[in-house]
Amino acid sequence: MRVTEINIYPVKSLGGVTVDTAAVEPWGLAGDRRWAVTAEDGQVHTARDLHAMLGMTATPAAAGAITLAAPGLAPIEVSPPVGGPRRPARFDRLDVAVGAGEAADRWMSRALGTPARLVWLEDPRRRPVGLSHGGRPGDTMVLQDDGPLLLTSLASLRSLDDWIAQDAVERGEEPPAPLPMHRFRPNVVVDGGEPFAEDSWTRVRIGEVGYRFAEHCDRCVLTTIDTRTLTPGSEPVRTLSRHRKWDGRVFFGVRLIPEGPGEVRLGDQVTPLP
Repeated sequence: MRVTEINIYPVKSLGGVTVDTAAVEPWGLAGDRRWAVTAEDGQVHTARDLHAMLGMTATPAAAGAITLAAPGLAPIEVSPPVGGPRRPARFDRLDVAVGAGEAADRWMSRALGTPARLVWLEDPRRRPVGLSHGGRPGDTMVLQDDGPLLLTSLASLRSLDDWIAQDAVERGEEPPAPLPMHRFRPNVVVDGGEPFAEDSWTRVRIGEVGYRFAEHCDRCVLTTIDTRTLTPGSEPVRTLSRHRKWDGRVFFGVRLIPEGPGEVRLGDQVTPLP
């Protein structure tokens, strides 16, 4: 197996960037999900509810800044608000983050059509990985849902696409086009090996860095939203419910915890470890 894609999403739920190489930090890929969007009371906005977020992009810029872009608005560059005011941010195991400032908040509110704030996690060590999500004492993460790094497999996606096509035929429907992997918002995509081989990993080495398996990734309605039209559908959750459902949830991909710093690069070899 080898790495075929690396993705960084600077702002939670916004579109990100595909890169050839990325630094690996204890809390995930450098620059991934250090920012998020909240309501004024700190409730976290995600594309599950505000589909327009998937039509916006956040691109890394110099010195940790990001450039935000949205249809109908001029892009804006936002720098890390070092020393800025703390704002409510209602994440699991985190209650405050640093506000990005009035200009960023006005821009984000216009882009989403609802009052919104952009916040930044200044210290990734402040948010531990939940014990129920495979975390151990000392494991930390930034503003991801439940783990530092999400890995998916093209072999597994091809199997899922086959199931979707077969199920459509059984219903007397035209098989849909294959799903794009970006529906699942992975950090690292690999190819080679058997479908869902990642389910059985306990540890894995990707290039120069070892990772510990944290948990299988449960999938929500976010994966059903077409990122081009921003309209929801029924796949892949409908088919995953038939083939990949246990404990009342559906699963695709695995969450990993880095065992040390390093880099991940396109073409890196992926080796399961005992």
